[in-house]
Amino acid sequence: MFGLFSKKNQKCKLDYTLIKADMHSHLLPGIDDGAPDLETSVGLIRQFQQLGYSKIITTPHILWDLYKNTPDLIQNKLELVRKALKENQIDIEITAAAEYFLDDHVLDLLQKKQPLLTVKDNMVLTEFSTMHLSLSMKDMLFDMQMAGYQPILAHPERYVYLHKQWDVFHEIKENGVLFQMNLLSVTGGYGSRVKEIAEYLLEHDFYSFVGSDLHHSGHMSRMQSLEIPQKLQELIAGGQLLNTIL
Repeated sequence: MFGLFSKKNQKCKLDYTLIKADMHSHLLPGIDDGAPDLETSVGLIRQFQQLGYSKIITTPHILWDLYKNTPDLIQNKLELVRKALKENQIDIEITAAAEYFLDDHVLDLLQKKQPLLTVKDNMVLTEFSTMHLSLSMKDMLFDMQMAGYQPILAHPERYVYLHKQWDVFHEIKENGVLFQMNLLSVTGGYGSRVKEIAEYLLEHDFYSFVGSDLHHSGHMSRMQSLEIPQKLQELIAGGQLLNTIL
């Protein structure tokens, strides 16, 4: 009994080379609450390479009340970053998608059949408010699916208003939505309730992706010393997460 308990709570140093691709970050300069300038972008990306990642799919916010980012703006910033990486001899693949806050703006994009930025193929990273329950959460995810997209729900463990409402998470998963965990969630970096939700979702095999959700150097410092639960180590080492196919 004590052996099983010990194994469940065992922590492991994360080998980022096994993840290969980070698919949630905020590294394009000056367009959201992530990297404020090109110098910071380059420095953070260099550290991703040093951690062992071989690819970054960075995902600036599209949250129309705050960050009116468009595909053209995101692509222009991406090319600026790529040029700077080449000049600094930083050899890591980087592409860009977006983290879509599901609101009326996204609904309008879907109704007009304007293409969304995808992580890969038809997979789109989505989020809701971490402070307040969206009454249209299930409807918006369904609308995305009806438009031909595969929604990935970013950091579901951070929706603390759903703490212990496990049936809601199960219903969302059963409806075909994929789940992405923030790596720092399992360390308590976002608080004890977030950690508890992350542990439940992890133990019940909800997660298809992990991401850094990196915004700044403080996040990077914590990633450099990150220790993860045995369960997550088994998922990563066993190749069960989809990051490796991105």
